[in-house]
Amino acid sequence: MAKHIHQMTFAQWEKSFPDERACAAYLTANRWPSGVIRCPRCGNTLVKPHGTMEFNWLCNECSPSETNYRFSVIAGTIFENTNKPLRDWFRVIHLMLTSKKGISALQIHRMMGFGSYKTAWYMCHRIRAGLANEKFRQLIGYVEVDETYVGGDDTNRHWDKKTHAKGGSKDPLKFTVIGAVERKGNVIARVLSTVNTHTMTSFVHECVSTKSSLLCTDSHGSYRHLGETFTHGAVDHSRKQYVVGALHTNTIEGFWSLIKRGVMGSYHKVSRKYLPLYIAEFQFRYNNRMNEDIFGEAIRGC
Repeated sequence: MAKHIHQMTFAQWEKSFPDERACAAYLTANRWPSGVIRCPRCGNTLVKPHGTMEFNWLCNECSPSETNYRFSVIAGTIFENTNKPLRDWFRVIHLMLTSKKGISALQIHRMMGFGSYKTAWYMCHRIRAGLANEKFRQLIGYVEVDETYVGGDDTNRHWDKKTHAKGGSKDPLKFTVIGAVERKGNVIARVLSTVNTHTMTSFVHECVSTKSSLLCTDSHGSYRHLGETFTHGAVDHSRKQYVVGALHTNTIEGFWSLIKRGVMGSYHKVSRKYLPLYIAEFQFRYNNRMNEDIFGEAIRGC
């Protein structure tokens, strides 16, 4: 049985971050565990604490005059140049991380009581950009690779908006996402601007180690030459073939279901421009599903 990971509840969040100072102290501890050792603007290591302003430091190397350059704990983060309290940012991050299928900016706007929807939308996308900075290693072991299409069906559109295109990749309102997942491990997903053998196999070679035990795909023609580099096997879904021993793509299909449920149930519609940010959000939550400190991991990425 899979181990249940307890995530931070609302009550625990309120207790941990009662005020702005607690948030600033938490950000400082996670951003600089060994103390502030360099200036975020010039990299100078000779920085010193500000005498009277807490969570502020001084650097005299990157200042154009004799006065010191002052920077705060939010300098160089997604929280920089914002008029919203750090505590509001932390609360929005917590809401996004505890929503398995995502939470819309409109819902954030309602819950947080922001003056405008645009504020909530801006904050959510800034946070997703921070979550997208996740570093990854090449996947090993049993790895599954698959692609999916995100977007509405042409048959469900209004008559004056139908494209009458056949095939998801040819539909301008459908976007192709490719992903690779290590069983009981991490997932890596990307939005493809061009769908062909070169882009799909390039993704596989970038994300999957050649030392992987088994690379599982479906029978898509772009994967037919992967056997030259990987131990490759494919299932033919057109023949109702889904599981052949250890060969299947059910894990990555489960990840796609999370994204599509999120798009249909929470976001309703996503644009091609911002789809990579939504994918990064789902990828971060999936990869940290067993991480008890997922909130701290998100703060360190921001």
